[in-house]
Amino acid sequence: MKRTLLKALPDWVPAAFRPRLSDAAVYDSSCSPEARVLYVERDGGCFLKCAPAGTLKTEAEMNAYFHRLGLSAPVLYYGTEGERDVLLTARVPGEDCTHGAYLAEPARLATLLGERLRALHDLPCDGCPIKDRTATYLVTVREGYRLGRFDPSFLPEEAKGMNMEESYQTVWKKRHFLQTDTLLHGDYCLPNVLLDDWRFSGFIDLGNGGVGDRHVDLFWGAWTLRFNLGTDAYKQRFFDAYGRDAIDRERLLLVGIAECFG
Repeated sequence: MKRTLLKALPDWVPAAFRPRLSDAAVYDSSCSPEARVLYVERDGGCFLKCAPAGTLKTEAEMNAYFHRLGLSAPVLYYGTEGERDVLLTARVPGEDCTHGAYLAEPARLATLLGERLRALHDLPCDGCPIKDRTATYLVTVREGYRLGRFDPSFLPEEAKGMNMEESYQTVWKKRHFLQTDTLLHGDYCLPNVLLDDWRFSGFIDLGNGGVGDRHVDLFWGAWTLRFNLGTDAYKQRFFDAYGRDAIDRERLLLVGIAECFG
């Protein structure tokens, strides 16, 4: 996880939090301009995230829910400060799966990633605050199509060569195949899975989580291995570890096409 030590607090830090951060080591851990993230090195560590008002509500709810399941760190604060949402969470122990020690053993990592995802998906969804992530997912597809947003690099091999119109019509005609029956992480990528010496510690960045179709997480699990390892050689190991009894190739293909509009 990228961390850059700061000499001074950024201007966007809300005034109410400045006294708390004034005498601590603070690092910029942001990955995008839309959401600014600071890591505060004090009392075990915590993360302060700021984003436009309303955009962190789901993440705060899902983070709190995963914490109740023993799968993430607690939410220390969530609120809206002027035009910004502010989310403060405790640090999950360990390092994320992009750490060199984990990437150095790709087969072991792919197996762990598959087993951990199946364990998540086998949990009951009772009490999950986001009841229908599939509906939100399809809204994103429709909006992406309307805006002309289409990234063909996400197309699975079986769909290579499809254009935006063909891809959208395929997803929209078959959207009823997607289910809403599984607790999802929503962004199941290596940076969002924390390990402590290969022992699972917890999940982070849960803003796309909720009850939806398991193949969304399966797609991103396979994608993140290829992206971070530079090869597709470990995808089948990941699927084997997850359990092929629960994988539907047609739904996995459908999700891959849908992701072009995300």
